[in-house]
Amino acid sequence: MTSLQTLLEELASDGVTHQRLGDLALLGSARVAAGVLDPTTYVGVDNLLADFGGRRDAGYGVNSSGAVAFDVGDILIGNIRPYLKKVWLADRAGGASPDVLVVSIDRAHRDSLLPRFLYFALASERFIDYSMRHAKGAKMPRGSKAATLDYRVPVPPLEVQREIVRILDHLTELEAELEAELEAELEARRLQYAHYRSSLFSGSRERVVPLGELVELKAGKFIAAAEISAERDDTNAYPCFGGNGIRGFAPTWSHEGDRVLIGRQGALSGNVRRANGRFYATEHAVVATPREVLDTSWLFHALTAMNLNQYVSKGAQPGLAVSTINAVPVEVPTFQEQIAIGETLDKFDALVNDLSIGLPAELAARRKQYEYYRDKLLTFEEASA
Repeated sequence: MTSLQTLLEELASDGVTHQRLGDLALLGSARVAAGVLDPTTYVGVDNLLADFGGRRDAGYGVNSSGAVAFDVGDILIGNIRPYLKKVWLADRAGGASPDVLVVSIDRAHRDSLLPRFLYFALASERFIDYSMRHAKGAKMPRGSKAATLDYRVPVPPLEVQREIVRILDHLTELEAELEAELEAELEARRLQYAHYRSSLFSGSRERVVPLGELVELKAGKFIAAAEISAERDDTNAYPCFGGNGIRGFAPTWSHEGDRVLIGRQGALSGNVRRANGRFYATEHAVVATPREVLDTSWLFHALTAMNLNQYVSKGAQPGLAVSTINAVPVEVPTFQEQIAIGETLDKFDALVNDLSIGLPAELAARRKQYEYYRDKLLTFEEASA
């Protein structure tokens, strides 16, 4: 019998009390002046990391209206798009954006509820699912403060809380170590893949032509941000590609077919993506349309290997001019060689990047396993009233 089971039998044999979060904690409302905050003490929604990943320093100034004060031990929850799972246990005092909920344990319960136990109870799939069920808005769902306060939290005896925190901290540490090992192996695979890809493109060639003679390069069309949905639904059914991949989903489409796209604005200009079927390309994405019969897989990998980011203009607004990349020379093998190269590199690409196979799948499985045990440890039979 484990120590946790022993504790539960000794201290909570009749079940565990569940209470409203609002009866245990308060939502912060006190303001802190913007002038006393800096990037290490200000927390906005966008510098809370997804998937319960913690926080990073803010890269912008604090809103002039000030921020909601928080202290060590408070739990901060990103209240916009709850499905991103932005929950952080504060290890410092500071100020948060009004779009971040600050949960502070009420003084009357600080002797019976551990901040880290409450953090684990809120950094859970159960709480995120609950938040999404009560969220308002389709394109940018926002959690309900009232519903958050109504969420029922198990409050086992302190000894049980401490044991659960100890177990979950240990599991978190193990998960981090395993993920670091898998990420290192995955990075080695990526380097191996890049090396192999380069060797395939440095072999025989039939001809060398400027990229503009091989494909027509044309930027997509403007679409207002308000028209783009974060989620695919019946109204917004078409993937919308910007300069760095899919931005969301649009109600209409501008292109169809198996196409290659190149980002053209910002520091990530030159990144290469692939789209299939009907999709919308914004003005920040350049669509490559073949002028002759080409294997699309070969074209995608060839443009990726060319490292088009090296041609990005310097300055405050870096960008990739179509006229510049039109002139970049491309080594073109025969069509049969294109097919062979495309098929080979598609397999390598899937091994490295596809979440359904290989190491990425193992990483995802580890995370799911951790989520399962975390939620199981936080599930208790409720004591009768």
